[in-house]
Amino acid sequence: MTDLNVEVIVGSVRVGRIAPAVTEWFAEQARAVPGWKVSVIDLADLSLPSDFSQSTATEMLRRRIGGADAVVAVTSEYNHGYPAALKTALDSVKHEWRAKPIGFVSYGGQSGGLRATEQLRQVVAELHMVSVRQSVSIHQVRKQFRDGVWNVDAVAVDAAGRMIDQLDWWGRGLRDRRAVEPYPC
Repeated sequence: MTDLNVEVIVGSVRVGRIAPAVTEWFAEQARAVPGWKVSVIDLADLSLPSDFSQSTATEMLRRRIGGADAVVAVTSEYNHGYPAALKTALDSVKHEWRAKPIGFVSYGGQSGGLRATEQLRQVVAELHMVSVRQSVSIHQVRKQFRDGVWNVDAVAVDAAGRMIDQLDWWGRGLRDRRAVEPYPC
């Protein structure tokens, strides 16, 4: 059985963001899964054109998503929504998203990014992606990450494990199906 190629997208590009730390925490969980090959796409390093014109960054994103079997979006919640950079990334690629599962790791204050995740579920459905039911929500994220050390609660750790299981199931199933028959548009 070949490895499942999983791309983890860092959705926030703000200065002073905690997104890289949240992403690294999740990536450690995912890299511990036998048969998973995990890569990270940090949108802060990508500089996608906001007018959706073609660029080397757009082509690189298209190539990475095209080669992925599953995707995880790590998203903050800003003003009850998800970051504009993440929306730009979703809109910059079209066909490569189709028939692929996506999971969400959200973080924020009291809501833990849940409102951002619910909005993203609507967007990825339109892109013909399958959002797995389980998501990870880290509430009061700044209190759980202090002095470079994570103290993520057991609920988030358990949710990450269940989301990984669902991504693995959907990722392998959809990859096998795409190999024998293209996804109908």
